[in-house]
Order: sequence, then structure tokens, then C-alpha cells
Amino acid sequence: MPWKDDMESFTRTRTRTRGKLTLIALMTSGVLAFSACAAGPADDTEDKLVVWFPGTNQTEIDLVTETIVPQFEEETGSDVEVTFADWGDLSTKLSAAFAAGTAPDVFGHGPAAIADYSVTERVEPLDDYIAELDPAEVEDLSAALPGGQVDGVQYLVPLSMQGNMLIYDADTFTEVGLDPENPPQTWEEIYAAAEKLTVKDGNAIVRSGLMLPTHPIGGQQAFANLLLGAGGSQLSKDGTTAAMNSPEGELALNYLVDMFAGTNPVTGNLGENFMDSAPAQQPVVTGDAAIQLTVAPRATDIMAVDPERDFRIMPVPRFDSTETGYALGGAGAGLMISSDSPNKDLAWKFIEYMIEPEVSEQYTSGIGAVPTRLSAMDSEYAQSSPVVQAWLEALPQFTPNPNVPGWVQARDTMAGYIEQALHGQLTTKEALSQMETAVDDILAKSRP
Repeated sequence: MPWKDDMESFTRTRTRTRGKLTLIALMTSGVLAFSACAAGPADDTEDKLVVWFPGTNQTEIDLVTETIVPQFEEETGSDVEVTFADWGDLSTKLSAAFAAGTAPDVFGHGPAAIADYSVTERVEPLDDYIAELDPAEVEDLSAALPGGQVDGVQYLVPLSMQGNMLIYDADTFTEVGLDPENPPQTWEEIYAAAEKLTVKDGNAIVRSGLMLPTHPIGGQQAFANLLLGAGGSQLSKDGTTAAMNSPEGELALNYLVDMFAGTNPVTGNLGENFMDSAPAQQPVVTGDAAIQLTVAPRATDIMAVDPERDFRIMPVPRFDSTETGYALGGAGAGLMISSDSPNKDLAWKFIEYMIEPEVSEQYTSGIGAVPTRLSAMDSEYAQSSPVVQAWLEALPQFTPNPNVPGWVQARDTMAGYIEQALHGQLTTKEALSQMETAVDDILAKSRP
């Protein structure tokens, strides 16, 4: 092996307005997208607000639309329309909404998208609002707020902390003679364990020893995790040029490709988006995998859906060539205010409400996420959750995606070349070389 040598196919739009909740499902060609009827802005009145949240996690949808938003409406006398959008389609739909003048007042996204929206003046700077907060509140949010800044200006307020880690079924370790109390520490050790954990029926893999996501965006995230674990970086320190075409990048991409097409593959289901599957359909739950990549809310769901199973979290792994493991993570998705919103003060009231201590704990504990507030780290929720404890311990090892103009397009472009490498259409060296050229071009054209 060279590295050793060196959601469903339908559209779901959920919209809640005061006293009314609708669920719209439309068949598509395998891509989740917004229904056009949910894209309109709030009326130009002081008590109406349109909010778009990213993702299609049903637990989050229910919590926000059935509990948190009604509480806000009752407290403020406002009328809030909420739509949840699939991550893969979010940027495209937001661009179309801005172009049509129908952008929401408040919208959620990942921190890596902020720079694009700030340089095009699509989002409102939040510094004046932040300055009105009690200094103790700002200090309590100090671990999260920098993740929502571009050049020191606050544009996004994160709602949780995030990070990618590996969850494993301890019983499968015992089954093949591995010690679940001492899980692998390096990616090389993980692969060796995965070889033992993989179950085949002829040439078909019926249980993957290790499963990393390989749908377009998932493949980029898997590659980024491996790249960080190898000591590499996606971009240069100043964020102006690509840096993934490196020995570390080759090590990472070879690892990912070998999982499917090496001399001893350890995973099947190439291209499957298991990350967005329902908890009961997660690979470690169904028995389709012994080890899989996950995020904190999903890990919480996995443990809750089958509490009799012995699921555990691995420490952030590294490659043999590095001393410390790093993974993709940091400040999670958050909320921004559209610069086109006619109701910015109410929009800020909604964001401020979401980060109030009681509501923030209600939100993060409700979806199994890692809190943004330092004070919440000692809460009963955080202290009683093995998932949150594992993520909190790993926080110093999480590295965010670059926050530079053009990054979303660069990320999507990377995903395309990674997909070609996974399907054998390009060698890893060809994919990295072409990826580097394409990303450099995107970054150069995106600079303000």
C-alpha cells in the first residue's frame, strides 16, 4: 500500500410560521434542495423574520421549530418562518436568493463560508451588536466567537463547537481479538485493525473495518482529516495558495484510495453519504462498519439509538510520521444576518436569543452538540455525556477549514478531484497536481 510506503434522494423543506408547520417532500435526482416556496423574505414589518438553518437533522428540526422558535415568538411577539436546508445545496440556494432579492433575514452556514459573504457585502458586521453584550458574556463565548470572524470582524455567531472523530463498536474489537480498552492511536494502526475487522462474502465487503465518508463534500472532509493527521495543510499559512499537493497530501489521499482499491480494501459503499443518515442507519449501528467517522451530535444519536451496544470514541489519530494528531473541527455552524434584511435588529435579537445561556444549553443538549460557552463545560449535560467529554478533550487538536474568499468553491473543486482519484480516473499524484492548480486559480480570482 503506497501510504504505508511514504440523505435520502428527496427534497425536504420544513417551514414553520406562527401556528403553522409544514413538511414538503419532492422527488429529485439524488440531491436535497429547497422548495422554491420557502425562499421568500420576511414582509417589511418589524415583527416578521425569515431564518434558514443548515442541515437536515430531524432532531434539530424538531427542537428548533417546535420548541425554541415558539419560545422566541412568545417572548418577542414576532412571527418567525424557519427553513432547514441540506448542506450540499445551501450555498447555491443562498446565492440565488441574494440575486433575486429574496434572501432570508438570518441564515446559517459553516465558518468557512464567511469570507465569501463578507467580501461581497452579503452579511452584516456584528461588532456593534457584540459590543452591547455584557463583557462577561463575551468572555464566556470566547472559545467560539473567533471562529465567526474575518480579519477580526464578527460576521457569524457559532451555535456549537464541532469536530470529526472516530466511533467504534467495542464488541467487534473483542470479536477479532483486538483490545477495545486500547484502541489504535495512529492511522496506520487503525488500518491494520480495520483489516482484521473487515468481513467479506467472497470479494464483497459486508462489514467495513473502517468507513470514512466519500460523497463529494464528505470525501473532501475525509481527505482533510487525513491530511491534518499527516501534518499537512490544505492551504498556505496566509491562505493565498494551495498546500495539499505535498508528501503529506499524497500520504493522505493514498490512504483514502487504498481503503477502497488497495491490495487489501477495508471498506465498501464508495460514494455513500452515511453522515446524513438517520441514527438507526449509521454504519456502526447497522453493523455495516466497525469504525466510522462522525460528529458529536451524530455520536450522541448513535449511543442513544442502541444504548445496549458498547460504542466508544477514539482519540484523534495521527500518522506515524507525526507526533500529534489533528482533525477537522473548531467553531461549528452559526448564524449570520443578511445585509439586505429590513429587520436587522430583530434578526440580532434572534441570534442573541439562541446564545442565551439557557437557550444555548437547550439547543446543544437537545441535539447532542458541544457547547460554545465556557461556563457550559461544567454543566450536568457536558459532564454526564461521554461524547461531549471526548470532544472537549480533543478541542485543542481540531483545526478549522480555511476562512478565505473562494474557499467554498475551492472545497467543492477539491471534492471533484478526490472523487476522480477514488474512482481510479486519476492517480493520486495527478489528482493532487490538478487540484492544486485549480484551487490556486480560484483563490487568485476570489481575492478582493
